[in-house]
Amino acid sequence: MPDRAAQPVDRQLPTDEARELISLVRDIAQNEIVPKAAEEEDAARFPRDVFRLLSESGLLGLPYDAEYGGGDQPYEVYLQVLEELAAARLTVGLGVSVHTLSCHALAHYGTKEQQVEHLPAMLGGGLLGAYCLSEPSSGSDAASLRTRAVREGDDWLVSGTKAWITHGGIADFYTVMARTGEDGARGITAFLVPGDAEGVSGAAPEKKMGMKGSPTAQVHFDGVRVADSRRLGEEGQGFAIALSALDSGRLGIAACAIGVAQAALDEALGYAAQRRQFGRPIADFQGLRFMLADMATQIEAGRALYLAAARLRDAGRPFAKLAAMAKLHCTDTAMKVTTDAVQVLGGYGYTADFAVERYMREAKVLQIVEGTNQIQRMVIARHLAGPETR
Repeated sequence: MPDRAAQPVDRQLPTDEARELISLVRDIAQNEIVPKAAEEEDAARFPRDVFRLLSESGLLGLPYDAEYGGGDQPYEVYLQVLEELAAARLTVGLGVSVHTLSCHALAHYGTKEQQVEHLPAMLGGGLLGAYCLSEPSSGSDAASLRTRAVREGDDWLVSGTKAWITHGGIADFYTVMARTGEDGARGITAFLVPGDAEGVSGAAPEKKMGMKGSPTAQVHFDGVRVADSRRLGEEGQGFAIALSALDSGRLGIAACAIGVAQAALDEALGYAAQRRQFGRPIADFQGLRFMLADMATQIEAGRALYLAAARLRDAGRPFAKLAAMAKLHCTDTAMKVTTDAVQVLGGYGYTADFAVERYMREAKVLQIVEGTNQIQRMVIARHLAGPETR
């Protein structure tokens, strides 16, 4: 099968530095990620060595301030890095997106002292983060979460269980939303909890249909003592912080989805050029050519949409509606394109000998994480028509 890096995406990047960054990412992807991706996914093996390399290369803090070890890159560039990583292996691309999400609360709502103390290690010190909002009984209705933090002097005691946590059980730090006051959104506060704190434990990873190399697990907090100096933002501000992070995180998921879709299209194109039936390559047949054309068009449309949202964010303009649209369109596109890629390969596409079956299994989770696509439609509709009447 032709190397998909032979025809890389023609990216419109704003600076020479960004072009050099993409070149670095492609080198790492082709030399360190792609060769081991299938084997490690089959073995459900998390590539911690890759994340250490990404950290050493300055790729785990791209959209954050250089003052704290970040890359000072606009989201327009950061998201295209995510796309490249996800095309190589979704476990890596989504893992970087989740790590970035887990740094958001501290980077945007922490005090100067908190940022100086913690951000350098989080952004470039080899640490890996996780974001803890969902619970066994509160997913889409995140404001009903039950994990509770009770004040005790200068500390908080955090107790409860978080669910569906990417990097659960292996993260070095957790950004945790816990209830400190009244029911509902106004009673939630954000905390930065060390992964090795006494009382923190991860359950056995979920057995998933895809992304087997990325551990997704419940995380238990059993009276975990957290200093008030690790509270992020004001008491009761946690839900607003969580939603702010998710607006940006949805763009990360959108970029990852386009990466998976692009990888599937590249595999389908390579196969269609080589596979011969009735005396000629199957890429000559109009029915298949039209399918490939539709796949490519939807990918380009998705890429343009997530970049449009990113440019709004970079300009300091409201971008939540476009972020929801990007997450919705790009993840639906990934599901459709990967399904069509399996069809292009026919029986071979249904076997584990070709990567498209893995891409198809992985694409499904992107329609679910960080707000299901049904939730995205609700968000978009509220921007268009206002809140629902009660």
